[in-house]
Amino acid sequence: MTTTHGTLHGKAALVTGGSRGIGAATVLRLAREGADVALTYASGKEAAEEVVRRVEALGRRAVALRADSADAEEAAGAVERTAEALGGLDVLVNNVGVGVLGPLEGLSLAEVDRVLAVNVRGVFLASQAAAGRMPSGGRIITIGTCMTQRVPGPGGTLYATSKSALVGLTKALARELGPRGITANIVHPGPTDTDMNPADGPYASGQAEMTALGRFGTADEVASMVAYLAGSEYVTGAEFAVDGGHAA
Repeated sequence: MTTTHGTLHGKAALVTGGSRGIGAATVLRLAREGADVALTYASGKEAAEEVVRRVEALGRRAVALRADSADAEEAAGAVERTAEALGGLDVLVNNVGVGVLGPLEGLSLAEVDRVLAVNVRGVFLASQAAAGRMPSGGRIITIGTCMTQRVPGPGGTLYATSKSALVGLTKALARELGPRGITANIVHPGPTDTDMNPADGPYASGQAEMTALGRFGTADEVASMVAYLAGSEYVTGAEFAVDGGHAA
């Protein structure tokens, strides 16, 4: 069982893309730490509502917000809607992301625009909006990928490009917002067992072999790192690999 410390009592959090996988695990972990949590979803309304019910069963408030992070107004608007629903915003977890894998020459302009809109522009706009709302002690935590530190094969150029941009964003946010007592960090998951990339999927064994531990991680293991950063005061501008040694 995951150990909790109740570090976030009285805090309000937003987790983008929080209806499943790492996002859902993060919503639940933050709630167990005492936070009220909003989550966004693009199409999985039923899954999002189920996560809300699970948070409420823990005695915390929760709200599901439909928002497409590729839409500039919706990406920023989710922050404002969270602050209105929960009475403020203390923690932003930029979890939502899309991935298009394939040969460089075969990537369409539409695919490039969609990935960059969600993975880069949407994260930037949400962080910008959050910075305008957060008090001292605010936390911005972004979910990156192990492919920012090691790209093990061809086909990942667009995805790695988009997620690598978030490293620079995180470090810049840390410098810009540090004087206000707001921290910014990025977490890089390795192969993680989710419905989008199951540990028993057709390509799973090769991914597991790329890690030093020889296995997939769990969404809860990534969420634990996010919760740690949400409760930490003197950690900012840093990258944290939860990747089983994928980059070793």
